[in-house]
Amino acid sequence: MDSYLIQVNGHGDHAPMLDVHLKSTGNTISPGKVKGRKPRWAVRASEMSKKTFNPVRAIVDSMKVEPNPKKAMISLSLGDPTVFGNLPTNDEVTQAVKEVLDSGRYNGYAPSVGYKSCREAVAAYYNCPEAPLKAQDVILTSGCSQAIELALAVLANPGQNILVPRPGFSLYKTLALSMGIEVKLYNLLPEKAWEIDLEHLESLVDEKTACLIVNNPSNPCGSVFSKSHLQEILAVASRQCVPILADEIYRDMVFADCKCEPIATLSTNVPILSCGGLAKRWLVPGWRMGWILIHDRRDIFGNEIRDGLVRLSQRILGPCTLVQGALERILHRTPPEFYHNTLSILKSNADLCYAALSAIPGLQPVKPAGAMYLMVEIEMEHFPEFENDVEFTERLISEQSVFCLPATCFEYPNFFRVVITVPEEMILEACSRIQEFCEMHYQGAEGAQDLECDK
Repeated sequence: MDSYLIQVNGHGDHAPMLDVHLKSTGNTISPGKVKGRKPRWAVRASEMSKKTFNPVRAIVDSMKVEPNPKKAMISLSLGDPTVFGNLPTNDEVTQAVKEVLDSGRYNGYAPSVGYKSCREAVAAYYNCPEAPLKAQDVILTSGCSQAIELALAVLANPGQNILVPRPGFSLYKTLALSMGIEVKLYNLLPEKAWEIDLEHLESLVDEKTACLIVNNPSNPCGSVFSKSHLQEILAVASRQCVPILADEIYRDMVFADCKCEPIATLSTNVPILSCGGLAKRWLVPGWRMGWILIHDRRDIFGNEIRDGLVRLSQRILGPCTLVQGALERILHRTPPEFYHNTLSILKSNADLCYAALSAIPGLQPVKPAGAMYLMVEIEMEHFPEFENDVEFTERLISEQSVFCLPATCFEYPNFFRVVITVPEEMILEACSRIQEFCEMHYQGAEGAQDLECDK
């Protein structure tokens, strides 16, 4: 038997020692027992994985319901504009990627923050006198979701808190909780076209508040904040010295009768990390190309936040190099008619859906101004057989084969969200079925009271 003494690096005067005996049998060596350790399997999921929770998946996966087999399923639940094929990307966009692929020049690793030429292209696209940008102000990411993740990770430590809209995109909470960051929900006001309740927002700020998330235009609301309201939000952030994480993935997806002001153009003293990407404006969510735009004209972030973002981006080697190679052409050569056509379809669908649902007793839709969604209030007192929005949407699936997300997914019960990217005929059919469903279950004041007494 051969005996080997292995010293393991340690600290102080007592570095740990392992006495390992190896049995030599022919040409093979088999390990013997390690002193002081009884081998056993003890594989456990990490604490981070246990803290990771997606409320949309948790609610949707628990909806044990089958659609009506007599009616074709209409899904108004998924925020992916490519699902039905009625909103293809532009030929210029696909041709740009084809040429990059054929060139063979973008098959290797890129810098973790993205090629400098590609960052320059993004900076040039969004640069303006009110919010100037250079290449060093741009971090390319694997989709807007990773941009949000990196921004949260660089701004907040475990034990701190962030301010998140309610209703709001569920990913904010999913990412924050997995990092050990507390989420404080500030209210949006449906009666004011989903403006922020500024008094409530400011009341949530404390010494542990790391950042304020502002999502404009909004998922799930389809709302677009006015310039004056954005200035009020910035006033709160400035007064409380809280940086802003701006989720502006829909910043260019705004209907013709409205305008979206990028929040960084309205302030010189509030530091802002603005997150965006190709997914929605160019209708290619699967290409996973996003970015963080760093707006810090008073040097409040300084080098520390910039360096932190670079280090965090080095955990993986950046977004897809093929899409990076095509980025300049995509940004600068996509024809304006493409954007106009997309927005015209969305606006038409939004108007049709809003008008149809407004005419249904018991429903109160909130008119959208952009993005791909609208929210609908369920006057639950007129549907007393349902406990909540989850039950309401479950029965809508089982009876009418129409799937809308219950707004409990967005921390806002007794509403549901409609995706408006589906073909027009599908929108009209879905609204007709929703009307039939509501007429079947609607109870006037007296009927609702009688049913309540019978329970």
